Amino acid sequence: MNPPPWTLRSAVAADLEVLAELRAAVLRSDLERLGRYDEHRVRQRLRDSFSPAHTSIILSSGDLAGSITLRPDTDGRQLLEHFYLDPRLQGRGLGSAVLKTVLDRADSRDQTVGLDVLQGSAARRLYERHGFVVESEDPIDVFMVRTPRGRHG
Repeated sequence: MNPPPWTLRSAVAADLEVLAELRAAVLRSDLERLGRYDEHRVRQRLRDSFSPAHTSIILSSGDLAGSITLRPDTDGRQLLEHFYLDPRLQGRGLGSAVLKTVLDRADSRDQTVGLDVLQGSAARRLYERHGFVVESEDPIDVFMVRTPRGRHG
């Protein structure tokens, strides 16, 4: 399936609140299933960690469709965070196309990418299809890592 036409643009401070709302919408069902949904906290966690310099806005047909953040971590990895896609656009190949683009860039820089995903989230299958493996997990989160293509580890 071909994803709808899309582009990435750099985030700006003015994107913060629309992304906080998108995060709340995308994570609500998984957080409710885990007994962790809090209307304020789900938005505040994005506000507290939002980094426009490391965030890209996903545009589909010119409209904001989501976001993805890739920022350096203290252990030399890149952390994939705040990868949210408008629920109306999920399941159409857009998330996979965006993730492939971001991971191709990381591969070209020989960068290992880490992330965490909520236990039971459908997103875990997407990450596994793109080469992420489980590093550790707890009752809420699954921590995954992907080494650059061509390397083993």
